[in-house]
Formats: sequence, structure tokens, C-alpha cells
Amino acid sequence: MLLKIKNLISIRLVFLLIAAMITVGFTGCQSKKKLARQQAAKELAEKIEKAKKDLLMVINDQGAMSISQKEKIVDDVKALNLNNEEVDALIIEAEKAIERHKKLEAQRLEEERLRKEREAAEQRKIEEQKFDKMEDYFDAIASASTIDIANMRINDALKFFASPEVPVLIIVYQDNEITDYDRPTTIKQYLEHLKDQKKNINRVHNIEYDTKGKIVELELIKK
Repeated sequence: MLLKIKNLISIRLVFLLIAAMITVGFTGCQSKKKLARQQAAKELAEKIEKAKKDLLMVINDQGAMSISQKEKIVDDVKALNLNNEEVDALIIEAEKAIERHKKLEAQRLEEERLRKEREAAEQRKIEEQKFDKMEDYFDAIASASTIDIANMRINDALKFFASPEVPVLIIVYQDNEITDYDRPTTIKQYLEHLKDQKKNINRVHNIEYDTKGKIVELELIKK
């Protein structure tokens, strides 16, 4: 009888010990889950705050960021799937800011294009005026009534050149990237040729200048 009582007590103690272990294990598991939830909540809050900060940086940017940088920030925030109303609202505002930036950039590029076109047109006009002026000299030399007048006009024309030996290239054939030239000559020889032939059959095609504004190469093409 005494042995049975001892066995029952032993069995109860075992059950109590098992119950205690289960309770401790359950409590420990619950604590770990709680800590995990708290950690997850903390990380989520940090992500939300960072997302809001980044989106506000996009919205309030005054030109320090490029369009691609802004788009990357918005895309990165979207990829987080934070499901936060405030973040979602800021995403919409950031996307609107990016669209405004794109319109301003397109406007700037168009204005830049038009400015370059105006500058190019003005430069062409200046070049054409220079070409016309040089052609006027050539016509005047060819049509001079006397040799003395022709020589005087030759000397006037030579003042625009770096030296009397400046090369003159005369284009005789041109097709796309293929260009054939007549025998090269110098500006002095060419002007003397105009004086002798009394006819100007070429027009100015291109002029190269040095840093002092003097002509260092003249390219002509048949009219």
C-alpha cells in the first residue's frame, strides 16, 4: 500500500513537472512572438518614416535632383508596399511633382533648342555676309577697268588674309561625302587670275579663320 502511494506521488510530480515545463515553454514562446511583433512594428514604423522623408524630399526639391533620381525614390517606396495612407498620399504628390519637373525640363530643352537655332541662324547670316563681302571683292577685281584699279583692289582684299600664301581650294565636284578639288593655288595667285581673266566664275563655299580673325584657308565652288 505504501508503495502504491509513493508511485502515485511520483506520477503526480512528473505530471506537475511536465505541466510546469509546458507552461514555461509556452510563456517563452509567447514572449518571443511578442518581441518579434514589436521588432516588426518598429521596423515598419522606421520604413514609413523614411519613405515619408524621401517622398517629401522629392516633393520639395528645388532643382537639386534629376528626374531619374526622383522616379527611383518613388519606385523604391512603392516596392515596399507599406499600405500606409499618408505614404500613399505622398506618393501621389511626388508623382505630380515629377510630372511638373518633366514639363519644365521639356520647356527648358525646347527653349535651348530654339536659342541654338537662333544663334546658328545668326552665325550663318554673319558667315554669308562675310562670303558676300569677299565675293564682292572678287567681282570688283574681275571687273576693274584698269590694271592699277585691279591691283589696288587685290591689295585691299589681301588685308583679310593671314598671308598672300593662304591656300585656295576650288571644288570641281561634290556628291555627299565625296569632294574633288581643282589644282590648289594661293590667294595671291587666285586674285591675279581674276585680274587676268576678268571673270569670276566661283563663289565662296567656306572660310577658315585664325585666332586674329584673318583668313587662313578659302574654299570656293563653281557657281
